[in-house]
Amino acid sequence: MRISPFLLLCSTGFFAIFSSTISKSPVLPLFANHLGADPSEVGLVASISAFTGIVASIPAGLLSDTFGRKRLLFLSLIIFSTAPFLYLYVNSIWQLVIVRFYHGFATAIFIPVAMALVADYFEAHRGEKMGWFSTSTLVGRFLAPIFGSSIIGYMLFINPEMSYRVVYLVCGIAGIIALLLSLRLPKGNTKIKSTHDYRVVFSSFKFVLSNKSILIAAVVEASILFAYGTFETFLPIYALRLDISAYEVGTILSAQIITLAITKPLMGKASDRYGRTPQIILGALISAICISAFSIFKSFIALFGLSILFGLSISIVTSATSAYIADLSKKETYGSAMGVLGSIMDIGHTTGPLVSGMVALYCGFGMAFIGAAVVIILCGSIFTIRALNPSIKKR
Repeated sequence: MRISPFLLLCSTGFFAIFSSTISKSPVLPLFANHLGADPSEVGLVASISAFTGIVASIPAGLLSDTFGRKRLLFLSLIIFSTAPFLYLYVNSIWQLVIVRFYHGFATAIFIPVAMALVADYFEAHRGEKMGWFSTSTLVGRFLAPIFGSSIIGYMLFINPEMSYRVVYLVCGIAGIIALLLSLRLPKGNTKIKSTHDYRVVFSSFKFVLSNKSILIAAVVEASILFAYGTFETFLPIYALRLDISAYEVGTILSAQIITLAITKPLMGKASDRYGRTPQIILGALISAICISAFSIFKSFIALFGLSILFGLSISIVTSATSAYIADLSKKETYGSAMGVLGSIMDIGHTTGPLVSGMVALYCGFGMAFIGAAVVIILCGSIFTIRALNPSIKKR
């Protein structure tokens, strides 16, 4: 039976992100603690792969424009399929840091290159297809912690020392499956000749960086991830202080992921039909309202509802921004554009918890949520002014 390239890419994305997520949630902090890490070292281990994403996404996109998507995708999947087995030999916290740094290259390369590949495959219905691809990765991201925690819980009754290694074996198997699926993918940007001329690489990069509309759209998405990082890091602590149970906190967080997975294709299709710009503006406005509202409402039902609405707002924005940036890019620079987007997104996602943590320390969690809303409003306002003013947009 012949499987479409897009379905193969979505299946590859599912197993790749499942593998990536199960390596860190919930096993990574538990494994680091098992190795004797203190809280600061646990934080270092957790953040090192995000740092890799910041530095590697742009080069990955650039190189995919020049040497082809499939080569870079294959490189990322080699890392996905080898890194998990290195955890089996980790005996110290610094060994774990090194493995996490190596493993971080997998997602940092895979996501921008895969999104560029979707842009290669589709000019019409691009937003919808990017939405479906995102949904496939979100399903993997949702299922991974369930599998990981189930394995750890089961192994506690048999051999607790082996529980972490079993999780990383499953992680490795998922990575190998993703690698095998990728072998059947076509090259993607077949109209673009591969070249080893680095002037072409930097020319593509220069084109993307000189396009202010691309950069501002990426900054809007980064502001959304700034708020999301604040939400996922501090809402659990905030909710527990409101006497909301740990089970209810998990339900609140899961509701957002499920909302994202269900609505991404629908929101992508909406951006194809009604336009990217109004959708980005509307989504940013809803996101700002939702994240600030977490500082006001105190009950489980209210926070659960806000989580769903916040997830929908993230879906509205992110399903339009990737397609918007691809629309503004030349075909031969899709990888560069997605790499810039990925790197700026990672900066937003990484700085959210850091900045909001300082705000929460001195002003409380409520002000941290309000601060995240202010970041979205500022970035969204800049995008709105530029997008709706033709004289500025041309510059």
